[in-house]
Amino acid sequence: MSSNRTAVGILLAIAAYTMWGVAPIYFKLLHGVPAAEILMHRVIWSVIVLFGLILLTKQSSHVMRALQDTNILKILSVTGFLLAANWYVFIWAINNDHLLDASLGYYINPLLNVFLGRAFLGETLRKMQKLAVILALIGVGMLVISYGHIPWVSLLLASTFGVYGLIRKKVPVGSFPGLFIESLLMLPVAVYYWLVFAGDTSNLLSNSMSLNILLICAGIITTAPLLCFTSAAKRIQYSTLGFFQYIGPSIMFVLAVLVFNEPLQQEKVILFAFVWAALAIFSWDSWRHYRRMKGAN
Repeated sequence: MSSNRTAVGILLAIAAYTMWGVAPIYFKLLHGVPAAEILMHRVIWSVIVLFGLILLTKQSSHVMRALQDTNILKILSVTGFLLAANWYVFIWAINNDHLLDASLGYYINPLLNVFLGRAFLGETLRKMQKLAVILALIGVGMLVISYGHIPWVSLLLASTFGVYGLIRKKVPVGSFPGLFIESLLMLPVAVYYWLVFAGDTSNLLSNSMSLNILLICAGIITTAPLLCFTSAAKRIQYSTLGFFQYIGPSIMFVLAVLVFNEPLQQEKVILFAFVWAALAIFSWDSWRHYRRMKGAN
């Protein structure tokens, strides 16, 4: 039973990260819709989908308890803002031919998480983890010096999601209730934008059926991988789950280069090489530490 549970968990993890990896194909289909409007639809339809999931999984009591706690609501309003910023930058990057930068951002994210854990949670960095972070910083520094600009898309994606995860780690709310409340807090802004600022593409009465279906599917694109991710997290250890996190950015990298023909300049190749080397060291060290801890138990 345990081996079957683990096998299902691994398949769910692969499904989650694969869906996150191929998500750019969906957003490319909406290239004619402004990023802000796609974000608006993502928030509105996510609220509806998540509400259904909350009822289906019988977690409404968790939502009500969180809504009655002022401190939790304040924190979730901050994490909701960070999540919205992350979604917006990601959508903008895809529809403005910066998918390589988005891929790089999600490669950098686990290394940034290690740094944030050291800075804010007092977690101790092992020697190999320090080396991995230093290599990534050297790669970014070389890009800034040789290419002449900061990879702001990559850094924004990594930092918003990294800080989001750091804060959410401290909030006693489950993934679905937390995401539902975060989306609920974004909802008034999204509805106001729809009524006041949204363009013709957000008029569902005048759109083609295919465009309306694509816009409504924004809620599914948001929640489906999260459903697989949270289900996987219940079946396998979190450290094991972390080894699958590179599936998403790897798929994005392949899509950017081979499908969407984004230029891969020499400077970016060097940066990716440093980040990949850092991630190889980081993964090897994590696996070695995991085996050591498992042996100790």
